[in-house]
Amino acid sequence: MADMNKDNNMGTASGNTTTSAPPEDHIVTTEHSAVIRGQKLDYTATAGTMVVETAGKKCEIFFTAYTVGEAEDTGRRPSSSHRASASDRPLTFVFNGGPGSSSEWMHMGFFGPRRIACDDNGEATQFPIVIEDNEYSILDITDLVFIDPVGTGYSKPLEGAELAHFIGYDNDNRTVGDFIRLYVTRYGRWGSPKYLSGESYGTIRAIGLGKYLSEKYSLGLNGIMLVSSINDFTTMMEGTASDYTYALYLPTYAADAWYHGKLAPKYQEMKLEDYLEEVRCFAGGEFLSALFAGRRLGEAKQKEVAARIAEYTGLDEQDVLMANLRVPYVDFCGKLLKDQKLVIGRIDGRYTGPATGGDMGSGDSDPSAAALGDVFGTAVNQYINDELNFHTDQPYEPLSLDVNEKWTYPGAPIGFSQEKIVYELMSKNKFLKIWVLCGYYDMATPFFAAEWVYDHVFLNKGYERNLKFTYYPSGHMIYMHKPSLVEFREQAERWYVSWGQSL
Repeated sequence: MADMNKDNNMGTASGNTTTSAPPEDHIVTTEHSAVIRGQKLDYTATAGTMVVETAGKKCEIFFTAYTVGEAEDTGRRPSSSHRASASDRPLTFVFNGGPGSSSEWMHMGFFGPRRIACDDNGEATQFPIVIEDNEYSILDITDLVFIDPVGTGYSKPLEGAELAHFIGYDNDNRTVGDFIRLYVTRYGRWGSPKYLSGESYGTIRAIGLGKYLSEKYSLGLNGIMLVSSINDFTTMMEGTASDYTYALYLPTYAADAWYHGKLAPKYQEMKLEDYLEEVRCFAGGEFLSALFAGRRLGEAKQKEVAARIAEYTGLDEQDVLMANLRVPYVDFCGKLLKDQKLVIGRIDGRYTGPATGGDMGSGDSDPSAAALGDVFGTAVNQYINDELNFHTDQPYEPLSLDVNEKWTYPGAPIGFSQEKIVYELMSKNKFLKIWVLCGYYDMATPFFAAEWVYDHVFLNKGYERNLKFTYYPSGHMIYMHKPSLVEFREQAERWYVSWGQSL
């Protein structure tokens, strides 16, 4: 393997002249096996940094790829995954969101062949953590490439380039898209069915990349998997003219209240799906009309609507009235279990933790994020060094606040939406299938908001068959709930098997 600790910017001096060695790829290949779905699977792991030149500037992108050659038919994988060679096996590029997030969560929690050992609710079984085979990995179905965008993981600008050249919606799409094109070319994967999978902001990246790859390189996709989708920021703009934000959050509030047993028996005894269907009808009907009316609603009607909201969410009616029916998620997180001095998670409403600060009604800390951060950070460093044999003194950046704070969007970001892009992608490519995965207890990207966005993608008759929604009794990271992970795996087998089938 190459010396991972060499300085790419180090040159040799002769008199007053200094020359810099050109940047090089640093890539390590190792052979492994894992038990997936009860069957042993041999695979190759390729981990390292690839130099990418984009718009005249160079960066290095850290990636981890898993590939399977000729596969033995075990009778458990979709027939689409049995290929004579890796060149035409399905290939899925995977990334997280943020913006400013590495791919460690999707990598070590969801798709990769090795995973953090967790209990059924996503809590690590011990710390320091244990890494074990991921029997629910999709590597037996598709080869996988996990991408860390610039500023995350080990990915960084090279000499003469600034971080700003590679971050922001447009720059990120170009940079990650140019990496994908380069990977596909160098590793001979133009003949493979190609997929993208992103989580959270990664769903925005995935849709943007679909457009960029098609228009720039004529690289068409067979599928885009959107995990905890947010493709229209107007759905998340609390405190603005976008009153429907509060209606779109309400079913998630209701799901969290149901999970924590805060509802009257008539609702608590209902199946979650049946209960949420009732709440959806109220949120998109009477509640939305009340929000639109504003001060014209009248005191009597306001109290009537507030009482319904309190019933569905477990909140005090007075708290709802004091918020003028518009309860921000941070208040909901802090108030639902305030009698127990607990706050619930925004990322995953199943998680609880002690309230911090003097205001017991504040939900400004997220116990779900705190419970997962250190666990994944430790795991990815251990795994890359010990199992993938990639070594560097550079720290691995799991989540860069610097990148997040400097990110820019068209529309900045109010008004930023992708419904038109989704429509164009699906209308131009009849083979493209989009799969939206939603967690019921996810307050970061509420499921009702995702439904609203795709209800406004006005596909022509027949094309809607290429759009799929699934729901899980989990949070933003649906895979941290084992029953949800198991359910996803069964659905993934059916989704991937349909590649190449037109409308």
